[in-house]
Amino acid sequence: MQENKIDVLINEMQKLSAAIERIAGPAPAVNDWSQAECFVWAPANRHLQPVAKPNRIDLALITGVDHVRDILFDNTLRFAEGYPANNVLLWGARGMGKSSLVKAVHARVAHETGSALKLVEVHREDIASLPVLMEILKAAPMPVIVFCDDLSFDHDDTSYKSLKAVLDGGVEGRPANVLLYATSNRRHLLPRNMMENEQSTAINPSEAVEEKVSLSDRFGLWLGFYKCSQDDYLAMVDGYARYYDLQVERETLHADALEWATTRGSRSGRVAWQFIQDLAGRLRRQLGDPA
Repeated sequence: MQENKIDVLINEMQKLSAAIERIAGPAPAVNDWSQAECFVWAPANRHLQPVAKPNRIDLALITGVDHVRDILFDNTLRFAEGYPANNVLLWGARGMGKSSLVKAVHARVAHETGSALKLVEVHREDIASLPVLMEILKAAPMPVIVFCDDLSFDHDDTSYKSLKAVLDGGVEGRPANVLLYATSNRRHLLPRNMMENEQSTAINPSEAVEEKVSLSDRFGLWLGFYKCSQDDYLAMVDGYARYYDLQVERETLHADALEWATTRGSRSGRVAWQFIQDLAGRLRRQLGDPA
């Protein structure tokens, strides 16, 4: 009888322990920087998920944006070498290679310098967890670029305050070994109609959006990407075709590429890459590695 009571007590204690663990959530993961060059932030268990094969292209394939490419490369190189560098906002036209440029520059700088430079991607919906991520990154023994792709904020979205504090606010500030790179279609990271609405209803219009507009001001570098010309678009197509040795007569290649762009209603690096994928498929060629 006594043994039954003990068994019941042990069973109840085990149930209580399991319930407490469920409430507490998963234990923080152990992060291993040696597993990869690129990681994705998973805030649920404070884990930096290693990316074994990052989705990126060679820096040589990014054309038509030479000026901003060189500025971003130099900024990243200085950071990897331990010198002062700026947070960067890459903004502008869709499909012009903003996120591809960040990943390609990271790969080239890490390779050329032999640095242990890491890239950590933070999803837009996880911006509010940036302070937690900073606590982890400040202990990292190497420079780290925190990258947020397609960053923007809508009406009543207050998560931008976490980003604002990390950029250069707060008592502790941004760790010296961390930079933030973000891409956006919006220069001020919020829609124009939202800014205009707040300005029209405010007692002092200039102050109504100052807090949110000042978020973009905290990026030391603004790199603008604009819609490409026909010549730039064809140069992108030529670069891809040459890199992957897709042997098509130049006039035919250009005619097909322009027809493809017409059906898409735009010209951009993304459209050029989609055309090359279609062309390689028709030629039964793989695009995994250059020829």
